[in-house]
Amino acid sequence: MDNLDTHWAEAWDLDPGVRFLNHGSFGACPRAVLEAQSRLQAELEREPVQFMARRLPSYLDDARESLASFVGAAASDLVFVPNATTGVNAVLRSLTFEPGDELLVTNHGYNACSNAARFVCERAGAEAKVAEIPFPLQSEQQVLDAILAVVTPKTRLALIDHITSPTGLVLPIARIVRELRERGVETLVDGAHGPGMLELNLDEIGAAYYTGNCHKWLCTPKGSGLLHVRRDLQDSVRPTVISHGANSPRADRRPLGPARDSHRHRVPRGPDRRGLASHLGPS
Repeated sequence: MDNLDTHWAEAWDLDPGVRFLNHGSFGACPRAVLEAQSRLQAELEREPVQFMARRLPSYLDDARESLASFVGAAASDLVFVPNATTGVNAVLRSLTFEPGDELLVTNHGYNACSNAARFVCERAGAEAKVAEIPFPLQSEQQVLDAILAVVTPKTRLALIDHITSPTGLVLPIARIVRELRERGVETLVDGAHGPGMLELNLDEIGAAYYTGNCHKWLCTPKGSGLLHVRRDLQDSVRPTVISHGANSPRADRRPLGPARDSHRHRVPRGPDRRGLASHLGPS
């Protein structure tokens, strides 16, 4: 390995005999992240009540501010979830579908999220309509044509991947969101692979809902993700688990998902667009 390879290899505890590339399933944590996680875990166990009741809220606020800045969003529009599939479920199971409604998905969707879409449709008597995006692609327009071809007056929502899990396509998500909204259809973006792989600006994308994972390409501890909900739709979304925050007088204390294992959600203060390199020392 050259000097640059050696520098990066030393930042992780990965098996030196394996060239680990599959951060798309679960990203391995750099040693610095594991050490920070261990410190928080130790702090929690030294005085659990003080940590959970007094320190945790400010820790989560700091982490949320940093993450929001990194993905181009306001912190007040973003919450932590354990993973993108939880974010998809939180949105789909908050919405009311009726017999005859249609939920648009694609043939490149992630199986877990497609299952969630089928579940809510079957329960309500709605229908999941599949847009057949060709592969391999010849142009961006093919994606738009395939999706818009199945939009009807009955289409209530579109569930679209930002980066497709089975095929690795980066879809033109901002354009998809815009074209669908012009036709009266909101979009739930499964951005599981977005954070850390793409330079994101969620406010500019403008999707009704965007959910992503931090434990893939951002290399955070397992079980840390985000859900961003456009401000005009936030009152209609409820967490997958209803708990104390449901009647909290503070709107920012209503996380979409349980706040268990909160030490997972710590991210470095003020990450910039260079990603992990800015926190692991010079290259």
